[in-house]
Amino acid sequence: MTAAKIGIIGGSGLYQMPELTEIDEIEVETPFGRPSDKFILGTLEGERVAFLPRHGVGHRFTPTELPFRANIYGMKLLGVERILSASAVGSLQEKYAPLDMVIPDQFFDRTRARARESTFFGEGIVAHVTFAHPACGDLGDVLEESCKAVSVNVHRGGTYV
Repeated sequence: MTAAKIGIIGGSGLYQMPELTEIDEIEVETPFGRPSDKFILGTLEGERVAFLPRHGVGHRFTPTELPFRANIYGMKLLGVERILSASAVGSLQEKYAPLDMVIPDQFFDRTRARARESTFFGEGIVAHVTFAHPACGDLGDVLEESCKAVSVNVHRGGTYV
């Protein structure tokens, strides 16, 4: 099923996108269980997108409880090829002011829990996936230009912890 090539995952406080038109809500089942919530398919600036609130509507999941594998697998089922993920985070660096947009190029995942899986693989499926460059530079370029077009202070690079 190809419903949208662009996926948007909303972080804390971003549970819906009022700018979407021609909306459909879709529930998907994955081999990893149910995603955080229903996917909202809609049209944004002439493009079909799939939106998913990461923590579920009403912020039902903590970071370590997120069904991230189901979320990503669900996006893939809908035909999504690129994902933009918004997160409300802070920084201890003075160069980043509140409301600045930072486009990270690295990640360090500290959300560990005994019951939380950290891979899509296992149980007879073995794969080695590089994580040297986890962020898409082309998508970062588009996001940076979009920020500049609406006068948002934007920074490239950095590590999302």
